[in-house]
Amino acid sequence: MSKKSGEETGLLIHFSKTDFRYWSENVFRKAYTKNGRRLYTKDWYARIQHDGRREFFPLQTPNKAAAAARARDIYLHLVSHGWEPTLAKYKPKRFERQATSQKQSPCTVGTFLEEVLRSASNRRTVEGYATAFRTIVSDSFGLSVDKKKYDYYYGGRIEWLNRVHSIALDQITPARIQEWKQSFLAKAGSDPLTLRKARISVNSLMRRARSLFSPKILRHLQLAIPSAKPFDGIEFEPRQSMKYRSRLDIGKLIEVANETLWPTDPECYVIFLLAVAAGLRRKEIDLLEWSSFRWEENVIRIQPTKFFHPKSEDSIGDVQVDTEVMAIFRKYRGTVKGLFVIPSRQKPKTVLRGDYYRCETHFERLNEWLRLQGVTEQKPLHTLRKEFGTLVNLAHGIHAASKALRHADITLTNNFYTDSRIRVTPGLGQLFRPKVT
Repeated sequence: MSKKSGEETGLLIHFSKTDFRYWSENVFRKAYTKNGRRLYTKDWYARIQHDGRREFFPLQTPNKAAAAARARDIYLHLVSHGWEPTLAKYKPKRFERQATSQKQSPCTVGTFLEEVLRSASNRRTVEGYATAFRTIVSDSFGLSVDKKKYDYYYGGRIEWLNRVHSIALDQITPARIQEWKQSFLAKAGSDPLTLRKARISVNSLMRRARSLFSPKILRHLQLAIPSAKPFDGIEFEPRQSMKYRSRLDIGKLIEVANETLWPTDPECYVIFLLAVAAGLRRKEIDLLEWSSFRWEENVIRIQPTKFFHPKSEDSIGDVQVDTEVMAIFRKYRGTVKGLFVIPSRQKPKTVLRGDYYRCETHFERLNEWLRLQGVTEQKPLHTLRKEFGTLVNLAHGIHAASKALRHADITLTNNFYTDSRIRVTPGLGQLFRPKVT
């Protein structure tokens, strides 16, 4: 029988970590060797894991029941307050030594990012910020040309990351960032189109990386951060318009999908429908469960699940779907089994570093098909979401489009996700008509 369970009437009972009985079966005495004999400590210990980190805690009592109660209290404090306050309260000497060491040695990029990620409430978003910051740092120090960063199989990637992470944070000064920015733009040359793309890229990288140094993030860190932040005083390039401009004949594309994609690759066809007819994001499609369908209301409900965590609270909501489209989902439902709308051999993951999609192979096939149909944008699948927003905007206005796309800000909808297909003129044409004599 597992140590993490009890036995009652022949059944295994698994206790929660908030339950005293869980810890009574999971506290232990440390083993040590003296004069060739294996001995055990008098006091009990607990190994506690939370948010990707694990620590040993001395429970300071030889009484097992008292030790279990203390382990439970530590765990509850950890869940409520996080690692640093818990270490400060229950392992004060270790915490003080760690704080002193951090004050004596310069903070590195790796230490900084580790602490930021550890305290982040929205880990996936912050990981995007960290990726942008690493890109800027590696460029600044000439490490971006090292091909080892692409070696994911033989350890080259880890070696490259260690080199980037070992750089002291105080070496990344505003002057160095400014130099990197100018160098980045200079590589674009004088071609207007290339320079425009470079300005978009440099603004995007700086905006994301700078977010790591916002007061909202820094206030949670127990680190000695240099007073001069890397992006202090750095000006962004003039904002380049990112407004979506549709080049698709969406009616023709749907017609081709009905004739060729649905009979040969129903999974990709359903992904196509969820993007173009419901405006779902890739991650929402990837982890969409059948329980999200409200069949009688013609609604798909985007909501948190065991495996899916919405991009933001604004992303949660109901998406109204046309009756005809819902009928296709009903038909498709009878051909698949399982929890998820899109079946896949890849298992879902709840704790991620970077992007992971269980339906990645499906997405790749659909993107390839879309490119063959003339959808040449960098992210063909995401282009379908923009077409969805454009169509809702055309039919019902920008406010309805923003709500359907589940955006927090209507500015985002207007600047990036909709194309007004209504073309207007001042109506002066009649004044230029040749006079009839």
